[in-house]
Amino acid sequence: MSTTDDSFSVPHYPIDMQRPALKERWWHIMDTWKVGIIPLPLFLLAGVLIAIDCLGGKLPSDIVVMVATLAFFGFACGEFGKRLPIVGKLGAAAICATFIPSAMVYYGLLPDVVVESTTKFYKSTNILYLYICCIIVGSIMSMNRTVLIQGFLRIFFPMLCGEIVGMIVGMGVGLALGMEPFQIFFFIILPIMAGGVGEGAIPLSIGYATLLHMDQGVALGRVLPMVMLGGLTAIIISGCLNQLGKRYPHLTGEGQLMPNHANADTASSQPVVSGKTDVTTIASGALLAVLLYMIGMLGHKLIGLPAPVGMLFVAVLVKLCNGASPRLLEGSQVVYKFFQTSVTYPILFAVGVAITPWQELVNAFTLSNLLVIVSTVSALVATGFFVGKKIGMHPIDVAIVSCCQSGQGGTGDVAILTAGNRMSLMPFAQIATRIGGAINVSVSLLVLGNFLV
Repeated sequence: MSTTDDSFSVPHYPIDMQRPALKERWWHIMDTWKVGIIPLPLFLLAGVLIAIDCLGGKLPSDIVVMVATLAFFGFACGEFGKRLPIVGKLGAAAICATFIPSAMVYYGLLPDVVVESTTKFYKSTNILYLYICCIIVGSIMSMNRTVLIQGFLRIFFPMLCGEIVGMIVGMGVGLALGMEPFQIFFFIILPIMAGGVGEGAIPLSIGYATLLHMDQGVALGRVLPMVMLGGLTAIIISGCLNQLGKRYPHLTGEGQLMPNHANADTASSQPVVSGKTDVTTIASGALLAVLLYMIGMLGHKLIGLPAPVGMLFVAVLVKLCNGASPRLLEGSQVVYKFFQTSVTYPILFAVGVAITPWQELVNAFTLSNLLVIVSTVSALVATGFFVGKKIGMHPIDVAIVSCCQSGQGGTGDVAILTAGNRMSLMPFAQIATRIGGAINVSVSLLVLGNFLV
């Protein structure tokens, strides 16, 4: 009887074993095969659904469809950049996520409905500012208070030294190439350090149009490519600095400007994500970032200070005064990590499609322009590196902040810090980009108007 029972029970074991094996293989594919952060099956499904909408002639620009669209294209471009030989480790992912979409738009390789919907969504929602405010607030709230104070007090000196040396080197290279001093400084070097497009290139073009009696469109057409090439150079250098930090760990704090010596308040001021943060705490952390940005917007209306910078100062004040509880600090840190890992490449794709003109970038690719731009940015960054090291800061992290002095504003900061794998430096990057850029533009236009024309 036992033999008979055994003979009848034999066929059941393989069936029972096959079912979990098939399920586990599917789970293995979902958990390990990914494009960026997206499981491969979901990535393929997103591509099919987007294609169906495109073939139907209409891709909705609402947030639900745009989340899938930007994630699909952004992580695809980023993954392509990561897998490129050699340059994949030097920031190519951020470059590809920004400039491949721009090239695809120019050459008509991206469906018109995708371009229209992405541009409409990006410009109507200002999603970049949501990204920046969550990154800034989250990174500040996760910093050690003592290191935060020391970092803000010391970062201005290497920034100033870097700009002075960068301008001198750029002028020297331009003069050696036979270029006119006025053109070198005002149409190449200054745009690089002007703080991006909205805060730099556009105010410069308005100032040039008034003072030099030229059309603003012409002025912007000459300035904007220099901003873009300077930002591209900074992204590449940031990626190289990240690799240098991996090879020489003693030169970097992996996102910390100051050596984190034992402080009495270290444990209380730098929360560690426990993995058990509840949903309400995370939501509160996101709301904190949004409310601080609204305070920054109010400051912009009252005194003209850029909203991200105003928000940055208020966030630092909240941190230093212990205005946020440890649970709220942890929630802010979770929000920061979410945006860093999940939103960066989709944002860069939208930037590439909506506001990055490919043809203007190509037109500026002349040997003389490239030599001046590369020498200026390299000198600026190298100065930040050595000055930072001299005054007791982590040189690689200071140098990556210096890269942001020649970036394309907020979008450039995102790309540069992504390439350098130092998104926690966003507060200092905003100082370098916005405050440094505003000072450069204001002083230069003042000198131009009163002494040179």
